[in-house]
Amino acid sequence: MVAAGGRRVAPGMQPVAGHRQVVLASRSAYHALPRRGDTALKKSDFHYELPRELIAQVPLAQRSASRLLLADARSQALSDHRFEDLPGLLRPGDLLVFNDTRVLPARLFGRKDSGGAVEILIERITSAREARAQLGVSKKPKAGGRIVLDDGSIVTVCGREGEFFLLRFEGEEPLERLLGRLGRMPLPPYIERAADQADAARYQTVFARQPGAVAAPTAGLHFDAALLARLRAQDIEFGHVTLHVGAGTFQPLRSERIEDHVMHREWLNVGAELVEQIRRARARGGRVVAVGTTVVRALESSLQDGAVAPFAGETQIFIFPGYRIRSVDALVTNFHLPESTLLMLVSAFAGREFVLRAYRHAVAQRYRFFSYGDAMLLWPPRGA
Repeated sequence: MVAAGGRRVAPGMQPVAGHRQVVLASRSAYHALPRRGDTALKKSDFHYELPRELIAQVPLAQRSASRLLLADARSQALSDHRFEDLPGLLRPGDLLVFNDTRVLPARLFGRKDSGGAVEILIERITSAREARAQLGVSKKPKAGGRIVLDDGSIVTVCGREGEFFLLRFEGEEPLERLLGRLGRMPLPPYIERAADQADAARYQTVFARQPGAVAAPTAGLHFDAALLARLRAQDIEFGHVTLHVGAGTFQPLRSERIEDHVMHREWLNVGAELVEQIRRARARGGRVVAVGTTVVRALESSLQDGAVAPFAGETQIFIFPGYRIRSVDALVTNFHLPESTLLMLVSAFAGREFVLRAYRHAVAQRYRFFSYGDAMLLWPPRGA
């Protein structure tokens, strides 16, 4: 399908009626975004030392029992809390914005016709029986090659799109149903164990409702029903975006100069209802608090004339220091990998030196890192 202006929309990803269709499809599109400050940063400027034992391998028994580092760039202060303390760190009238994407059981296993083992990680479902995927295999298959899944289902390799393979799942069963039957949860590569039954629930937020992600919006994993009830009782409002997190979120930067990195594409939807919630929150003096970097990416991609507007489509937005984040007033986020694009986004929000100081504090205080780890609540510098 081709949208207005010649922009291509993936099948099954048509824009919602009345929404703008925008694709930030290249670095030149990114460079047209508002920028400030030094653009000569390098990948190594975002390195920090992390002991391997601090990488969380399993979730805590209770979601909201994780720790929360309050990092206030306005005062340059750091303080240690529990995640269940969050209601006391916000105020009535604030708006929490969650990503309601639902993680697909996107990992499949099979064999090539030649007998070689294949691991399939679905990146995106593009139609009822087609997908773009990464393949873990010793020798990459060519177009026309076949993969036989564990239950005998046939997958045909139709071609390549960069590092991704275009796959067609033969037979009448819709791909989402096949994944529900055969797929396993796609835990991140730094979790050094196979997914088990518990991950089907815990690597999913309690408010997940729109299937399409292959990685969890991990800042949302800390919220449980009891914490949400306490936040509501304090007159803190909830809003939702959808951004289907892709496997590219774990893609390392291959260039030392960060401006040479090309971001992966992700599909998102910012609805008119959320836009109105943001308008009302700001009018009453409330703060917009993003729960996760995916919410920031979605809202920043939706900006029109400096304000959040209804938006449905793809984005490749790359946010790093020099870019001014205008859509949110605070950010709840997990700790991110060294030299990652997510750490760069957080650094754009609160300042690179301050964020790296917060990370060093978290390491010294033995916080748990990454998807099943602890979280931060970040306030930006004054005037940001």
